[in-house]
Amino acid sequence: MSLTYIAIQEKLEEKFGDQVSLFSTESGILSFESPAAQNLKVMQFLFDELGFTFLTDLCGVNYPDQQGAELVVVYHLHNFVENIRLRYSVAVPVAQPDVFTATKLFESANWMERETYDFYGINFVGHPNLKRILNVDEMDYFPLRKEFPLEDQTRIDKDDEMFGRG
Repeated sequence: MSLTYIAIQEKLEEKFGDQVSLFSTESGILSFESPAAQNLKVMQFLFDELGFTFLTDLCGVNYPDQQGAELVVVYHLHNFVENIRLRYSVAVPVAQPDVFTATKLFESANWMERETYDFYGINFVGHPNLKRILNVDEMDYFPLRKEFPLEDQTRIDKDDEMFGRG
């Protein structure tokens, strides 16, 4: 039997019910989400039952306007046998950015979770060595959160015409 996006969605809904939602194939890849507390259960099911044994990527996203779900962890998983990929995401509030670590399931998650912590401040509960990986240890903020402006609007030493804005 060939694994299709419809079959994956049906199996996930059968196993997790309304804990998995927002299924979409909008960008040519199956995408869905679940509550953060379910991330390990969903990924273990995808690994054991559906053959998604490779974590291609793990990253963070900041949506400051989504009250209570400002930070999102996005997992890209690949099933080599069926050559099919999917995108799975979980959202957490910026006030309590806790997500269970996937390092026991995917060893490659180690550095990707550290990088996501370093730039977004998402706390991967149970991570074996969750500390900054690219920024200095003394940094007391997370630079990819959108709470910081992209540039200083008060600078007068820039000529907007040089940047195509005038």
